[in-house]
This record gives sequence, C-alpha cells and structure tokens, in this order.
Amino acid sequence: DPTATLLEEWPGRCPGGATVGRLLDVLRRLGRDDVLTDLAGSVEEDCKKYLQRKQEEANQPLQVPAVDSSVPKTSELMGITIRDDPYGSGTEIFDAFICYCQKDLQFVQEMIRELEQTEFKLKLCVFDRDVLPGACVWSISGELIERRCRRMVVVVSDDYLESDECDFQTKFALSLSPGARHKRLIPVKYKSMKNEFPSILRFITICDYTNPCTKKWFWMRLAKSLMLP
Repeated sequence: DPTATLLEEWPGRCPGGATVGRLLDVLRRLGRDDVLTDLAGSVEEDCKKYLQRKQEEANQPLQVPAVDSSVPKTSELMGITIRDDPYGSGTEIFDAFICYCQKDLQFVQEMIRELEQTEFKLKLCVFDRDVLPGACVWSISGELIERRCRRMVVVVSDDYLESDECDFQTKFALSLSPGARHKRLIPVKYKSMKNEFPSILRFITICDYTNPCTKKWFWMRLAKSLMLP
C-alpha cells in the first residue's frame, strides 16, 4: 500500500521538513483524493490548534503579569478592523481576504482601485489598511479568513514564497475548502517568477496578469469569481 508506506516513512525522509502542505501535495500526486477528503477535518482542527497555541504564546507576559484594572476590556476577536463595533454588536464582513507580502503591496493597491472603486464595488480585506494593530496576527488571520471573508485572493510571487504569514494563511484557507470544492481560494500571478509556482496551488485555476493575451480580461474574471454566491 503506497499510501500507508508514505504516511509511515515520510516524516523522517521528507527533505526540508515534514509539513502539512507537503503531505497534501504528495497525496494529490498519488491521486488519493479519498485520503484528502478524510483528512480535511483533521487538518482544519490542527490549524485551529496551531492558532490557539500561537495566541497563547503571544499572550505570555514578557516580565510580570499585568495588573488588573476596572477598565473594560475588548475581546481579542472583537474590534479587529477599523469599522468593527468594539463591543461586538457589529462585525465587518468582506468579499475577499487578500493574502500578500509587503513587497507586493503596490499591486494590492492597484487591486483596490480596480475592484473597489469601479462598477464592481467589491469589499476587500487588506491587512495593512483594514486591520487594527495590537492583537495576535495569527488569531486575526484565522478569524477573518474563516468567518469574515467569503473568498481569499492569494497574490503569488517569489517574495510570497518566503513569507511565513502567507504560508499559514494559504494552508489555513485550503483546510477550510479541500480540493477547492467551494472556490474559496483564488491564486493571482501578477509578475514573472524565478521560482516554480507553489505546488500546493497548482490544482486551482489561476488569474494570470502576466499573460498579454488575456490581460484585458484579468480584472473582470477576478471580480466575477469574487462575486459568486
């Protein structure tokens, strides 16, 4: 059984580290969609545990425990965006979460102009613009991707491949929609890359801004995919 052999031996033989993303990629190459389906719940649960652990680590005091006071406290997942009600009576909802690294911010700004400030009138969640500072980035990312955003756009570039934050956001979104059954995640390639396109995203149809033959349809295709129910 090649799948059983893979699960037993790959943690010790996987070059570069045995990660969830690499395991899912190998299972796809083996054609074991049944295993991917069975693992979906476990992967999602593990991602949530990872978020919780990161949150607990972030909450560890640097020196001494904080002194309590009578000042009302805002829950960590309330008041996380600029238009949220800090008391939780109203939360901001978005059409898409934009997964990007800092070096690709200029393209994200163009995306804002083309998708929000045109006839499409979409609402994008851009971390640097919409998220308030002061809370755990892992917890906020998970909350926004799972509960506040209908889709996620992944801006893929060489710099994206080096970002731990983008890696976590992508794998978390994939765990919520294994096999892209709900069209939750949309990869975007906006410039040429020296490295190979990430294998974990190769099975999903992309929006390619680098293709001169289809560039004129790029924004319409992306907008329509984000407007799907």
